Order: sequence, then C-alpha cells, then structure tokens
Amino acid sequence: MIKKILINKDGRKFYVSNLDKDFHTQFGFINKKNLKKKKGIVKTNTKKEFFIFDAGFSDRFRKIKRGAQIITLKDAGSIIAETGINKTSKVLDAGGGSGALSCVLANIAKQIITYEINKNFIKIIKENIKNLDLKNIVVKNKDITKGISDKNLDLIVLDLLNPEKVINHAAKALKSGGFLVVYLPSITQVVSFVKKINKSKNFILIKIIENIQREWKIENKIARPEFRMLGHTGFLTFVRRV
Repeated sequence: MIKKILINKDGRKFYVSNLDKDFHTQFGFINKKNLKKKKGIVKTNTKKEFFIFDAGFSDRFRKIKRGAQIITLKDAGSIIAETGINKTSKVLDAGGGSGALSCVLANIAKQIITYEINKNFIKIIKENIKNLDLKNIVVKNKDITKGISDKNLDLIVLDLLNPEKVINHAAKALKSGGFLVVYLPSITQVVSFVKKINKSKNFILIKIIENIQREWKIENKIARPEFRMLGHTGFLTFVRRV
C-alpha cells in the first residue's frame, strides 16, 4: 500500500510504500527517518527538495493494478454527481474489470457489489480492494446477463458489450427512481442500447454524455492549453427506473 507522496517543485510525483528503508530517485535518496514526517519538506542527499504528504485515496488509486481498461476518474466523477449516490447507497458494478470504478464508488457509497465473469480479473479486483483498504465491496463471479440476485439497488453501472441484455434484470433489481448507467466506447453501441431503452416501460432516458478533459499550463506570461489531453474514453448513458 502506498503510504507517502513526494512532490517536487516541478510537480513530479513519487510514491512511497515502504517507510522502513531509504527511498531512491534520480535526484538522490531520502533517508527513511525523513519519510516518516507527517508534512513539510524533505531533502535528498543531493539537497533536492520534495514536499511530503500522507497518501490519500486518490493517490493510492492512481497506482492500482490494471488488467482491463478502466473507467477513468473523469467519468466516475460524472456517475457520482449525476446519480447522487451517498453513504446510504447500495450499488452494483457489472463488468468489474480491474475494479477501478467499484473502488471509487466504494469511497462514497455504503455498499458496492461487483459482478465479474473473468476469474483473472477477480484476482486483480481483490488485490486493488486490499491495497486501497476498502471494506464495503463484495465481489461475485457472476454473469449479469443471466440475472441479478441483489435487490433494492440505488444504482447499477454496466461496462459490457451488450447492456441491452440486462434491461429487464435491472428493472427488477433497482429501486423506483434508481439509476442505470451504461458505459460504452462507441456511439453505435449507444444508439442500439437507447433504442431498446425507449421500448421499455420501466425506464426513462435521462441523458447521454461524453467527457473531454483538458489541462492548462500557466507560467509567467504563458497561459495555454496543454498539448496532451484526456479525450474520448467512452459514452455514459443515464437512465432511470420509473
């Protein structure tokens, strides 16, 4: 588990897991005694300065193990904001992959249930849960297209190829007013899903969004967008149980 974050004045980050040995960088090493500082500045043997912080959830999350493409923080943030989940919410995440979304949602919600059919991915999910010290995630080796055993859910998130196969199951598992959120990489998949949703008496389409994130560089008299940006990752379709 990552315990400390070191950041130099250029914004470069270093992640420290073991506080019982010196930490080596290309700028020199930091004595293990200094790594136990709660805050402030530490120096390498070459006098290079770093700000030191206790690692928070978002710091540890950025170093999770990946076995499949993850739903990014920008998209996870939209899911949280649009559905309004909170510390009382019960959530099902299907197509768990590396467990990234489950872990982010678990930091907000009361309980997360993760369905994943790939046993190798399940191992990765459990490892990430342990490294993030999360206690409110239940992982199940289940195919959601065959049915949902969990009921009275506030939110279901689907990250799988054929989400239309889950519509009827989701209707039985969600609370009235609960959300079904579908993450898909291509707009043709979204169109296919929306056609099915529009035929359902149990759901109403709320919105379809795509998040494009661009950072900015501000330095002296320079103010411009960064050349690299986090562009298209996927489409989020929000529907609600009526």
